Amino acid sequence: MRALVLLCCFVASLLLPGQTEEVEDVSEEVPMRDRSHIEKTLMLNEDKPVDDYSVVLQRLRKIYHSSIKPLEQSYKYNELRQHEITDGEITSKPMVLFLGPWSVGKSTMINYLLGLENTRYQLYTGAEPTTSEFTVLMHGPKLKTIEGIVMAADSARSFSPLEKFGQNFLEKLIGIEVPHKLLERVTFVDTPGIIENRKQQERGYPFNDVCQWFIDRADLIFVVFDPTKLDVGLELEMLFRQLKGRESQIRIILNKADNLATQMLMRVYGALFWSLAPLINVTEPPRVYVSSFWPQDYKPDTHRDLFLKEEISLLEDLNQVIENRLENKIAFIRQHAIRVRIHALLVDRYLQTYKDKMTFFSDGELVFKDIVEDPDKFYIFKTILAKTNVSKFDLPNREAYKDFFGINPISSFKLLSQQCSYMGGCFLEKIERAITQELPSLLGSLGLGKNPSALNCDKTGCGETPKNRYKKH
Repeated sequence: MRALVLLCCFVASLLLPGQTEEVEDVSEEVPMRDRSHIEKTLMLNEDKPVDDYSVVLQRLRKIYHSSIKPLEQSYKYNELRQHEITDGEITSKPMVLFLGPWSVGKSTMINYLLGLENTRYQLYTGAEPTTSEFTVLMHGPKLKTIEGIVMAADSARSFSPLEKFGQNFLEKLIGIEVPHKLLERVTFVDTPGIIENRKQQERGYPFNDVCQWFIDRADLIFVVFDPTKLDVGLELEMLFRQLKGRESQIRIILNKADNLATQMLMRVYGALFWSLAPLINVTEPPRVYVSSFWPQDYKPDTHRDLFLKEEISLLEDLNQVIENRLENKIAFIRQHAIRVRIHALLVDRYLQTYKDKMTFFSDGELVFKDIVEDPDKFYIFKTILAKTNVSKFDLPNREAYKDFFGINPISSFKLLSQQCSYMGGCFLEKIERAITQELPSLLGSLGLGKNPSALNCDKTGCGETPKNRYKKH
């Protein structure tokens, strides 16, 4: 019996190494997906240098500081909208924001788009909630990790306003510089997954407020789902409320679609629409991209041609955002200028009404309280619509001005007619010139394919002193 056992062990020693090697070979042979469509669609193989937009961005920065910011600061617009534009934001690259429930493949999708899998640059991924920080992927000459407190302290970056969310949040903010060609043209932001059974205050920072900050500055927003996480809870519902008005920038992604058979995929697709229908208030249904965004090949017997076409469509959207960087930036600054102008006109109207209603025996606080509580009684908003070219759809919420004037006394503001100087002109005329002439001219020069470096004050009017209508001639 002992001899038989020894013989069996000897035979096993001869067979097992080869069998073990064969098993290892099978485990290593995971079919990987071809990446040529990514490089082709995003033009990563082209050797042309990165476009130099410094001339246009410098011109845009000058328009903002000379024509928009004076009125913005004078009427404290930032305290109404909580949106301060920095030089870093004006010169920043397009931002792509990834949102969605936990473990739906947001980090894996970023690794796949950048080709970071199995490299020291890759983001950590897993079946459990793995991303607890807001991770900003930027371009750099070498791999480098930047702490959130350093990013907020650097005024050259566009993240300095994040300091207002507190030190607890800055500890959850991290920047990673990666030497990748795509990151020369765009910045990716990975976010913590939404966990419905966790109270927001347990995060230690205002999660929804931070998300709103990134949403306001994102050029493209990917909201990612997978077939196992289609339910909508309170935190996801709040997130979609914050996305209202940004529908054109949202791309909804149903990830891991190759895990499902055809019939089940149709059911999941319908269930996703059913869940999102109450949250997206638009007349047209949102576009949902169905694919599987990771480096491994599609599962056999799945709709690989469909998934590939969906993926290419999404990449084309991303490339379009990159190509339209300057147009989007100029349009954003112009939209901001319109909002600042409307805010200044409203504050001016509140102030003028207050002065008209004040008498020698009036109590200033009671008079202004009556105006703020019922502005329609004094035709505040109707007067703005009647006397200026302002759309009623652009008017801010009346309730917002109760809080605004609760912090800022009406006596701390001046009338627009008093915001003029002999050398600098009038604040209102300068911002109107920027809205109607300078910014459209700058945008038109890009649309016509002109050389941005050839822009000068003869074409844009940047050298003209705004006419002061209050100056005696």
